[in-house]
Amino acid sequence: MSDTQLPPLPHRHRAGTARAAFSYRSYRLVWTGMLLSNIGTWMQNLALPAYIDDRTGSAKIVSLLVFAQLGPLLLLAIPGGIIAGRYNLQRYLLAMQWVQLVFSLVLAAIVSVDGPIWALFLAQTAIGVGNALNAPAFQASVPMLVDRRDLAGAISLNSTQLNGSRVVGPAIAALLAIWGVSTSQIFVINAATYLFLIVSLFMVQIPDIRSAPTETGWRRALSGVNIANSRRVLSRLLISMTAFSLFCLIYVGLFSSVARLNFGISPVGSTYRWLYAVWGFGALCGALATGTFLSHIHRPIIIRRGFVGFAIALAIFASIHSVAWAFPVGFVLGLFYFMTANAMVTVFQQNLRDNERVTVMPLWFMSFGGTVTIGGLLAGPIIDAIGARWVLFFGALFALFLAWWCDLDRLPKNAFLIQE
Repeated sequence: MSDTQLPPLPHRHRAGTARAAFSYRSYRLVWTGMLLSNIGTWMQNLALPAYIDDRTGSAKIVSLLVFAQLGPLLLLAIPGGIIAGRYNLQRYLLAMQWVQLVFSLVLAAIVSVDGPIWALFLAQTAIGVGNALNAPAFQASVPMLVDRRDLAGAISLNSTQLNGSRVVGPAIAALLAIWGVSTSQIFVINAATYLFLIVSLFMVQIPDIRSAPTETGWRRALSGVNIANSRRVLSRLLISMTAFSLFCLIYVGLFSSVARLNFGISPVGSTYRWLYAVWGFGALCGALATGTFLSHIHRPIIIRRGFVGFAIALAIFASIHSVAWAFPVGFVLGLFYFMTANAMVTVFQQNLRDNERVTVMPLWFMSFGGTVTIGGLLAGPIIDAIGARWVLFFGALFALFLAWWCDLDRLPKNAFLIQE
């Protein structure tokens, strides 16, 4: 069906922009609930690794904690997509929010008494399981709240709220620490923020689009892999993001250790929290850019140039020693990081049919979120032994390779989904 045969859009904004996506009431409500909930999540994501790093002084232990948080995405993302496909998506998503809320309170209780490290890992793993079962189904459902022509704007806004919360969360955590709020109390606040998303989910109707399964058993579990293999743009993006997460984004999970070793910053001090917030602000600007003034630019061009910009920024971030320089360089690093990632996921989602999202999006979360934990597990002992700088330099060089490897314009036209 051509654009002239499609029904008119329910707004007067340019199709595919952030403003167009935000004009949909259901999307706007869920987006707001996600933003407020993720502010609490990033408060916790900042506070817990810093607490562990300060308590143990070990990048290896911090990497194990990050694995407990994101590692379940590697194991449960595909089963989560299958489970979500069997139940009403709205009730399923609500249940996952409650799981994460309850175990955030458990985590707060353990930290309040400086409980054993193994108990922290168990509680964090439970939160990670809830996130792994929730994230693919959520990200597959939310884009269907807007017209397909406005999908790029919705994806950009999703990235914007994620990175906006990455800025606001640490900033609030820094202010609360100044006012005497403890780490365990921050976790209680995070638990309360899940209620915002729970309320918003009650106020909308999540589309429950799915296709009747044509495969069973292991074949059904691998149906997303089969779809990705049959559409080369999907497989190229998945391989690129997996490699990017594994070799270039190690600093994301080990940010507290990198700041301590490279800049002499205490992971429980306010300077570290503000540095993390500035890096997150850069990521926010990168996400906003792809949905606003860069929205008219060919996405594969943004991906290629984003990898080059990220490589340069990461190399500079690895080489500097000054805390003052860490702030502007960290901002640029965050900007290119999420400008690139956001452009990649936009192309990825644009090449999926609606009934393919629940089975294919888990692969994206495995490559984007889950693989970061493997990189951290591999790099943690190396950082403890030789420091973080050479690990970051290697990541910068690998990003330059990805700028060549992930050139989607070199793929044939049949590698992309024919828009219907």
